[in-house]
Amino acid sequence: MKQIIQILTHRATTVAFAIFVQLSILIYVIIRFNRFFSSFYGAMLILSGIVVVLIINNKSNPAYKLAWIIPILVLPIFGVIFYLIFGHNGLSKKDQMKMQTIEQKSTENLEKQPEVLNYIKERSLRAYVQSKYISDYAYSPPHTCTDATYYPTGESFFDALLDALNRAEKYIFMEYFIIQEGHMWDRILNVLVEKVASGVEVRLIYDDIGCILTLPRRYAASLEALGIKTAVFNKFSPHMSSKHNNRDHRKITVIDGLIGFTGGINLADEYINRYEKHGHWKDSAIKLEGDAVWSFTVMFLSLWDYIKHVDEDFAPYRPVFGAINPEIEKGIVQPFTDNPLDNEPVGASIYMNIITRAQETLYIKSPYLIIDNEMITALCLSAKSGVDVRIITPSVPDKWYVHATTRSYYKQLIEAGIKIYEYSPGFIHEKVIVSDGQFGVIGTVNLDYRSLYLHFECGVWLYKAPCIQSMHDDFLSTLTLCKATTLESCMKTSFFVRIGRALLRFFAPLM
Repeated sequence: MKQIIQILTHRATTVAFAIFVQLSILIYVIIRFNRFFSSFYGAMLILSGIVVVLIINNKSNPAYKLAWIIPILVLPIFGVIFYLIFGHNGLSKKDQMKMQTIEQKSTENLEKQPEVLNYIKERSLRAYVQSKYISDYAYSPPHTCTDATYYPTGESFFDALLDALNRAEKYIFMEYFIIQEGHMWDRILNVLVEKVASGVEVRLIYDDIGCILTLPRRYAASLEALGIKTAVFNKFSPHMSSKHNNRDHRKITVIDGLIGFTGGINLADEYINRYEKHGHWKDSAIKLEGDAVWSFTVMFLSLWDYIKHVDEDFAPYRPVFGAINPEIEKGIVQPFTDNPLDNEPVGASIYMNIITRAQETLYIKSPYLIIDNEMITALCLSAKSGVDVRIITPSVPDKWYVHATTRSYYKQLIEAGIKIYEYSPGFIHEKVIVSDGQFGVIGTVNLDYRSLYLHFECGVWLYKAPCIQSMHDDFLSTLTLCKATTLESCMKTSFFVRIGRALLRFFAPLM
């Protein structure tokens, strides 16, 4: 009975009920209007035509457009109303203007580093075009004076994170999509409280929807009472709105501006296999030590300013490093962030660049494989051109419908020569690409529409950094725990399963 009461009084339950009531009222009103006013139906047809024209001419991904256009044409009344509620950019003009401060603060605090770009250009035009794109459109310059360490498991990351947190002297910034009370978060929280007591400034950003099922109501106030400055991104309110589409999916920890972490790992026990949620959980992260960490510091502070409606000076948080010397052979380390509201799909473009420019090998680990026609074409063309393209996805899904959609792409990719593997022990949550033993990307960007076009994301692009070899070796090691998917197994799938997957794939851009 106690558990039932907790479920019924949980914020997620009350919010879901409020939205259900609103949705029911909306459907009832539409049916009533449609029944008694034929002119209403005619007006909705005209409106649906206008909306379709607007969708066709906007800058959205073509697959996203199609996923909305067909329902609107088939069900003009329901389709157009649901699009107006859920399909467009959820932020008001005022909020969008405020969002521009993120770009402004980034450009003000991140220098372009032309000498490093020239250094890259002299050695590899292929690397230069990617680095320049990130510099110009993600506002993050390349760095040579940064050590990068790859962590192939959540457990190894957790140990490194605790060690770094314990060594903090000035400040700790943490930004995560999911936080859940348990062994992992409790140990981190204990360290944060100790650091606050010793005078270290601690700030935390978490996504409200990401934590709606994992944190208690008014958890931010509890953290504030402990001395941890807390900001909640895009608070979820019990009304239907497309603003809930834009989530903060980033995972960032910055310590004194000297150490930075990112990767696929959230702060919950399944990420370190303290309990089995979807079989064995395979995840990874990267630690940066050096001047590139400043990019993550600026990412965090810019979003903090937006959420808190402040305009602070970032300079006090910038550590002093030595003069930049591109001749130091630590490889190129370039963090990046992706803002879904600037009409520039940075994550998708970085992935497309590394896919289309691969020459020998292209290794990808992703929990989801829900991609548009352009990326499918690029992957297939790469394999047809002789590149060894291999992709690892989970065997045990976290969401059955997303996994079914992922599998709907297998046949087409395998026919082009791409090798698909599923991680047999369970769920793989990594977002890692390694190409030709020279290029790598690791971060929070999934190969799905939400990550590529709707969420706030981040990552690190790497060129000839020593850790790329570790990423490459980990991929090959993970392959030994995977089962290859064959064309024969795809063909054996029943007709009804194929139909179901095809329908899910059609609506993939809305998942």
